[in-house]
Amino acid sequence: MTWEVSAGVGYAALAAVTAATLLIGAYGLRISRTTSDFYVASRTVKPWWNASAIGGEYLSAASFLGIAGLVLVSGADALWFPIGYTAGYLMLLLFVAAPLRRSGAYTVPDFARARLESLPARRVTSLLVVAVGWLYIVPQLHGAALTVSLTTGLPGWVGSAAVVVIVCLSVLSGGMRSITFVQAFQYWLKLAALAVPVLFILFRLGAEGTSWTGHGAAFAMGLDPVMADSVYRNVSLSIALLCGTLGLPHVLVRFYTNPDGVSARRTTLIVLGLLSIFYVFPTLYGILGRIYLPELAAEGNADATVLLLPAQIFDGALGDLLAACVTAGAFAAFLSTSSGLIVSLAGVISQELFRGSVSGFRAATLLAGAVPLGLALLTNTQALAGSVGMVFAFTASTLCPLLLLGIWWRRLTAAGAVAGMLTGALLCGGAIVAGGVLSLSGRLVPVLLEQPAAWTVPAAFAVTVGVSLRAPGAVPAGTARFLARLHTPERRVSR
Repeated sequence: MTWEVSAGVGYAALAAVTAATLLIGAYGLRISRTTSDFYVASRTVKPWWNASAIGGEYLSAASFLGIAGLVLVSGADALWFPIGYTAGYLMLLLFVAAPLRRSGAYTVPDFARARLESLPARRVTSLLVVAVGWLYIVPQLHGAALTVSLTTGLPGWVGSAAVVVIVCLSVLSGGMRSITFVQAFQYWLKLAALAVPVLFILFRLGAEGTSWTGHGAAFAMGLDPVMADSVYRNVSLSIALLCGTLGLPHVLVRFYTNPDGVSARRTTLIVLGLLSIFYVFPTLYGILGRIYLPELAAEGNADATVLLLPAQIFDGALGDLLAACVTAGAFAAFLSTSSGLIVSLAGVISQELFRGSVSGFRAATLLAGAVPLGLALLTNTQALAGSVGMVFAFTASTLCPLLLLGIWWRRLTAAGAVAGMLTGALLCGGAIVAGGVLSLSGRLVPVLLEQPAAWTVPAAFAVTVGVSLRAPGAVPAGTARFLARLHTPERRVSR
């Protein structure tokens, strides 16, 4: 069955979001002048503003489209994704947010160099940050391709290319300060774009006396009957999402923009609330989709649930208006997450290749956008939440041990950190590649490869600790002083 949304609706929604993004980015250009403005917005972003920006960049294609698609296909098992995405910020609050802000670093590789006093450790960290960022951008571009092809009839590559061009223009205009304004706006746009249509749907069904869950049928379909695999899959997925959040470069760079560690913690608390509110709505779309659009699961088009549901329930102008609303929100999701990723990658690449200058930042921005665009054009996937989940597993297996042990364990050495990161990259990356090969060949993917975090993350931690303990004399001389800086609260200046 062919599903489509009015092309006029799609064009109008995409044009409105694009115009708003570029206008807000242009405003950021007016007040972005220094290198610190481009990298960390001069560390002056207040908690509410920063939390909105984090919500804007974190709620990606996997959140806006993928969660509803997973609920449509998998039922209650899919709820581990929004739970894990949100709970990851609790881990950030408890273990990373304030110490990372006090480190004074611009990027995660900066933190690695300062903590371990090692250039090789910094280089390996930089490579992994760039790899994670590029892998995370690709699903955003796939989501944009799906949205543009579905709502306008244009080829999917137009959507992917449009996102990269718009994001690069925004980043080039004002760096982190400009993107902060854009992403904060886009969080509230995405929330409204999901909430308004689904509330209209629920009000209509309530007025008609119709059960929006099909009298409970929505909760009984498609549950995994293999309990042993389900338990392992859910545990492994939870580890990936909880630990993977700690190492996402576009999330971590946000804490460098807070004025101090207290503000970083407050920002994280606000983010927990914003994410909790947001994830109610894609879950509702998935439940409603199981009743009104079950055909999408059979067609392998479940990620389109959010885009198609309003027009399925409402006819005429109201259906078109609500469809335009969710289309605009979806495009904002791709733009905001890609913006955060590209600005964080540009910071790392410019420091490694272009000496950290503003002109180098702009050159790095183009490189940070071009590579994932090429990857997106060469690949095709609509399992958005699942593909992003694999990126979380890779991040949890590589950058998470560096950050947690670097902040909380004084005996960490550069050799241990490098060995742990490379072990996690090889094990998790190998599992992802092997699973992809099996999937393409039509063979069943073992659950250990489908969700590898349960064994790759412990292995990475074990190697990091083991190698560090074998050479206790290699602990950096400035470790005690650096850790004291991370864990000593700042004095608040009363005004």
